Amino acid sequence: MAKLLALSCWRNEGWGNLSPRPHYPSMPKYPKGGTVDELSESTALLSVVGMSCAACAGSVEKAVKRLPGIREAAVDVLNNRAHVIFFPSFVNEETIREAIEDAGFEAALLAGATHDKSVQVCRIQIKGMTCTSCSSTLESVLQAIHGVLEARVGLATEEAQVHYNPNLVTHNQILQAIEDSGFEAELISSSEDFSTIDLHVEGAATATDDSVKLIQDSLQALPGVLVVDITAELNKISVSYKPDMTGPRNFINAIEETGHGNFKAKIYPTEEGQKDSHRREETREYYRSFLWSLVFTVPVFLTSMVLMYVPGIKDLLDAKLVNMLTVGEVARWVLATPVQFVLGWRFYYGSYKSLRRGSANMDVLIALGTNAAYFYSVYSVLRAATSRHFEGNDFFETSAMLISFILLGKYLEILAKGKTSDAIAKLMNLTPDTAVLLSLDGDGNVVGEEEIDSRLVQKNDVIKVVPGAKVASDGFVVWGQSHVNESMITGEARPVAKRKGDAVIGGTVNENGVLHVKATKVGSESALSQIVRLVESAQMAKAPVQKLADRISKYFVPLVIVISFTTWLAWFLAGRFHAYPKSWIPSSMDGFELALQFGISVMVIACPCALGLATPTAVMVGTGVGASQGVLIKGGQALESAHKVNCIVFDKTGTLTVGKPVIVKTELLTKMVPQEFYELVAAAEVNSEHPLAKAIVEYAKRFRDEENPSWPEARDFVSITGHGVKATVHNKEIIVGNKSLLADHNIAIPVVAEDILAEAEKTAQTGILVSINGKVAGVLAVSDPLKPGAQEVISILKSMKIRSIMVTGDNFGTASSIAREVGIESVIAEAKPDQKAEKVKDLQASGHTVAMVGDGINDSPALVAADVGMAIGAGTDIAIEAADIVLMKSNLEDVITAIDLSRKTFSRIRLNYFWALGYNLLGIPIAAGALFPFTRFRLPPWIAGAAMAASSVSVVCCSLLLKYYRRPKKLDNLEIRGIRIESVI
Repeated sequence: MAKLLALSCWRNEGWGNLSPRPHYPSMPKYPKGGTVDELSESTALLSVVGMSCAACAGSVEKAVKRLPGIREAAVDVLNNRAHVIFFPSFVNEETIREAIEDAGFEAALLAGATHDKSVQVCRIQIKGMTCTSCSSTLESVLQAIHGVLEARVGLATEEAQVHYNPNLVTHNQILQAIEDSGFEAELISSSEDFSTIDLHVEGAATATDDSVKLIQDSLQALPGVLVVDITAELNKISVSYKPDMTGPRNFINAIEETGHGNFKAKIYPTEEGQKDSHRREETREYYRSFLWSLVFTVPVFLTSMVLMYVPGIKDLLDAKLVNMLTVGEVARWVLATPVQFVLGWRFYYGSYKSLRRGSANMDVLIALGTNAAYFYSVYSVLRAATSRHFEGNDFFETSAMLISFILLGKYLEILAKGKTSDAIAKLMNLTPDTAVLLSLDGDGNVVGEEEIDSRLVQKNDVIKVVPGAKVASDGFVVWGQSHVNESMITGEARPVAKRKGDAVIGGTVNENGVLHVKATKVGSESALSQIVRLVESAQMAKAPVQKLADRISKYFVPLVIVISFTTWLAWFLAGRFHAYPKSWIPSSMDGFELALQFGISVMVIACPCALGLATPTAVMVGTGVGASQGVLIKGGQALESAHKVNCIVFDKTGTLTVGKPVIVKTELLTKMVPQEFYELVAAAEVNSEHPLAKAIVEYAKRFRDEENPSWPEARDFVSITGHGVKATVHNKEIIVGNKSLLADHNIAIPVVAEDILAEAEKTAQTGILVSINGKVAGVLAVSDPLKPGAQEVISILKSMKIRSIMVTGDNFGTASSIAREVGIESVIAEAKPDQKAEKVKDLQASGHTVAMVGDGINDSPALVAADVGMAIGAGTDIAIEAADIVLMKSNLEDVITAIDLSRKTFSRIRLNYFWALGYNLLGIPIAAGALFPFTRFRLPPWIAGAAMAASSVSVVCCSLLLKYYRRPKKLDNLEIRGIRIESVI
């Protein structure tokens, strides 16, 4: 779990995980004797000449994605450019350019565009989106900005995530573009090299200009402060600063010292607090609007539907005022007007913004439908007032009730959407409100303590954590010992022992004993914040299945308007030419009014929102539930691919086994004492990150008195991935590895060494050969016990009809023994990293949807190549970065949880689409009067509007049912026992 402190999907340098993930056909071979480069991402921006349509862009994208090592490729046909994210270990910019030219286009690399830091990410909160048409249009607007490389807009999250080149565009310009499109935008976070914080300063509004200037100068004088922006009338000060040099506590102290106690400063609410505040305000606004609409709509409904049948009151309502104009008509007109133009103003404004962007959304349908009913009613009333014979019918109740039901629906929808992000809120609430800051003297002795806001903790602060308190930030223990409950972060049920030097995670609970913790990562750098951001990023990433809704949304509203007009025209002409009996027309209206009601019903029953919310709400809840169970899913693409998985490739060391191998046997084949032998071997292995190397170094410490001994210098160190290491120590050539490594160096292996290796393999141990100056000097036997429940997990996967394969760099004998023990039939041993990836490709070519489960750097190519990469949470940063799903608890049963959760989530998405599409496909014909000729059933517009509002609420509620997800009962029956490893010299 400690490795999650550096989850690199939110590093400044890169884009993080993007989906969908391309699967390139082959992985390049590593040079013999070389090392595996870390899978750092780079970006390339190319100018492409010759594209004329979307098909051309598709050809370019396909040509690039065929290359090995391509993470993502996006082609912009309008601006004639291609943006490519790639792994420089496998491919370079020139190869990408040549691939585009081979496809028949001219390509040139844009200067200064190929560097990790040329891509930055900003998150923006957006207000004013009503349906998927809004989010799709806004995505198009953002993509069209020069310098924006990719943009994702989430309707359910009400956020945008924009990847951009800061050399070409700033986040302020992006915000302005959003606001120019008719939406409100507010920056949540940016991946730039500085941080920004807002402080609330009591007294700033009444301070003199000199005092404000003095505060600004004192803040500007602090080291690391870049920009100070003071809005005195709001008591607000915004400070941009470098977090490595200063922090908010310094700002507050500077403000209060400058004002001699006249000013009090505190931090503004957190991002989540601001978002919750906005959502609460929006909820209250819709609630108030709905209540006010009832004040006017209920009397309109009563006068038109109920009181007309009450003797006495009916006579009053039918009383004539001017010509044929009645009291009831005037009353309904007066009552409906505030609903139409005051409470319904938001729909007019939304329609205006939508049409100004050149698109149409749900607001357009509502405005057209209610306007048709309202203004026809106005026409009817005015004609009645000017005629002695015309007896018109008004539909004021239609427009008023329609707006009221839609306001109710939006209120319920916002309430339901707010609950989809409960998982993130719970994670954010893990951080304690306060922390105890210790003051130390020059010798490190505690001289005082102070309780402060936990958000004021800065790097290198020493925090006191008492029993039962939460750890305020990531760091390491400098004094004390205790047990810490990390279950809320890692899912590990048992408290973990902590003593001096051990790492702790912010948000975890100290069980017993007092700890002094030195803060190393605070604020957005903490593991908890990065997990939250990973989940938020996952909720922003669209699943491929959502493309269906996006395609439909482009044509949905215009199509509905055409169908509505066609419906009205067809019924109107049918009535004019007597195509149906006059008895079909209700006594209270004529043929034109009947046709108008059908047309309005069609317009308001259609619901693009339900389609737009079908996928993102389910993905939001699914990824949130996964995070709460220790399964971090990086987006909709991972969820969609995981539910199709029918073959899983397991790494052995650290995945099927505990990953903490120990030396159980040492056989020396030369006249050397163990201390001298292990000094040479440890000096060669200390530079390697492989678990076996760490086991050897740890075992070698037994022959030294020091706790952290220094080993002799190793020169010419080379790590041969999947085979071993080679180095020169004390002018002796040391080679530590397997048989193939020694064979590559033409070193003969004695018969006695072969026998020792064979014996070790029979007992599922790994044999390691040690060569000194070209001769085998010893054989080490290493044991790595199976993880608890590994055998049961493989058995459950078989019952789920998922094939399991083990691919490992270990020898065939040891691999086969482990495979037999867990029940895996297919084994590939002594595989290099590129061979693991090639095996994944072979399985994909044979029709399998493949998941790769691994934990090491050598698993990264296979994790990237697989349809779904699953990284063990205790693994390396590189593996975690390359994976689509991170198993935080490092338990194998979470592989089953991830697959089962993805299946449940996509089952819910399919159900949402079935409902959303089925509702529109059934509702529109019924509203158009398809049943009227046979049953005389007619859907009034206000009921159609209520149905429309209910449809989107029902989709969100359907997604919310995922919150009650429980992992398969089979997993509850697994007895996950702890393992205690002991080794004997």
